[in-house]
Amino acid sequence: MTFTAHRARKRFGQHWLIDQGVLSRIVAAAELEASDRVLEVGPGRGALSERLLATSAAAVAAVELDRDLVLGLQERFGDQPRFQLTSGDVLTVELPAANKVVANIPYNITGPLLERLVGRLDRPVAHPYDRLVLLVQREVGERIRSEPGASAFSALSVRMQLLASCRSVCAVPPRCFQPPPQVHSEVILLEPLPVEQQLAPQLARTVEMLLKRCFAARRKMVRNTLSGLLPEAELAGLAEAAGIGLQQRPQEIAPAAWVALAGSLNQVIAAPAAAPTHG
Repeated sequence: MTFTAHRARKRFGQHWLIDQGVLSRIVAAAELEASDRVLEVGPGRGALSERLLATSAAAVAAVELDRDLVLGLQERFGDQPRFQLTSGDVLTVELPAANKVVANIPYNITGPLLERLVGRLDRPVAHPYDRLVLLVQREVGERIRSEPGASAFSALSVRMQLLASCRSVCAVPPRCFQPPPQVHSEVILLEPLPVEQQLAPQLARTVEMLLKRCFAARRKMVRNTLSGLLPEAELAGLAEAAGIGLQQRPQEIAPAAWVALAGSLNQVIAAPAAAPTHG
């Protein structure tokens, strides 16, 4: 088989997941049914592809950047009618139709790929996937699912938790890969919110403004990072109504509180424009 002469390439961030238990956990977390179409990102040598094709899923559509691996995958699964293979960069190619995603993400493209698959607060994907099962660097997984007050809680935590429900599936130590990476990994499960539960565009933009402003100086109290938006007494009243104390630091504030504060700010900013005029 073509794979025999292929060595993992650092520039592609290639580390083959070889632990059978973790592969089983990934497939189980996807909860595949006969109607599901799966997008697999970075199939590598096909260890996970084989597991996915063994389920009742209607189709497995894989996207692989390494052309040598594409040849091997074609040789291994070319006779499988439910297997579709796209050669190219997952950040730029047209993605195959799918309702679920399984991905062993190259860690150097985690941010851009999350944005492509889940979207941004102010620009979520038009048709959210039902669920995504992602193998990511443990540090990133912790940030995505972290709770307010934890050291890992960040702007990424807020953004992702306002776009999807997030939980850990299992830890993946380096020994589960060949060659072993220098970092620990984690499988996470994301279930994007349906369109009707996504933030309205203007509200999302204001949340983004608050997150960028406050998390840029995460050690400072929000009293300092938000100063200048409104007179302090007015800002304090809006913050209190949102469940926020101005003495808090951004990593202590829950996603829903950021949304509440953003909504109040939008109302205050819009109020003068909405006020009636008198001739």
